[in-house]
Amino acid sequence: MLNMIYSTLLKDCMLCPRECHVDRTAGKKGYCKATDELVVARAALHMWEEPCISGKEGSGTVFFSGCALGCVYCQNSNISKGLAGKVITIERLAEIFLELQGKGANNINLVTPSHFVPHIIGALDIARKKGLALPVVYNCSGYEKVETLKLLEGYVDIYLPDFKYMSAEPAMKYSKCRNYFTVAAAAIREMVRQVNEAVFDNRGIMQRGVIVRHLTLPGHLEDSKRIIKYLYETYGDRIYISIMNQYTPMARNMAYPELNRRITEEEYEELVDYAIEIGLEQGFVQEGETALESFIPEFNGEGV
Repeated sequence: MLNMIYSTLLKDCMLCPRECHVDRTAGKKGYCKATDELVVARAALHMWEEPCISGKEGSGTVFFSGCALGCVYCQNSNISKGLAGKVITIERLAEIFLELQGKGANNINLVTPSHFVPHIIGALDIARKKGLALPVVYNCSGYEKVETLKLLEGYVDIYLPDFKYMSAEPAMKYSKCRNYFTVAAAAIREMVRQVNEAVFDNRGIMQRGVIVRHLTLPGHLEDSKRIIKYLYETYGDRIYISIMNQYTPMARNMAYPELNRRITEEEYEELVDYAIEIGLEQGFVQEGETALESFIPEFNGEGV
């Protein structure tokens, strides 16, 4: 059962910047495709996050169904469009957190969680009373509402947002949100305010901090440079920046021919070199064959 205070947030849902105003408690769905039912597609140890998140043991990832952003190139479209997943209770979600801790996870990693924030708060309250002691990672698109993030203060230890676009044109074309930069910039300010500085344990596993991810899109190198520059000039060494090359073209992207290729090694190297030139040291880069569908997990209900 949802706490009455949090259930009211779903009656006129404005949890994300879309502000759909739908009554999810009456079974209505907004942009994220979610009602008030909690839907999870996968819960398992994940080895493919940044090294300080996954480590050798793995990150305890929980993939939620639905998404408030809905990028046309999403690698996880089976769940982001609300097509895959299992309805579970808040009590079951709390059990999943504890099961992942029992498997040796380095953290609890909440993937695409924005539209289920009230449920997650309830589950964390239950799990912590039963011994959950892992850092909590909020793994999101960056398209977050500051007021919703404030509800998570004291619950989230590590923020892992994307920062997808600087320019309004690709934001509108690929994610139907012209104001992405303004919204994401405000969200990241709030995330940094909450966690303040990065903390690592003696194994190098992050316990607290902010890592901002940027997925480089083919043909958008200059926008990527502007994003890296903005983040570094704004936050310096207070955050880590993860520059990703794993964009994977999907068959459904035929309507966007510019996206029907991977980024080249030359494009990625130019972006990484640029980041180094401007002084970025606290960052992550990807090497090898990261742009493969084998890096996309199966959403078959494992661990749910």
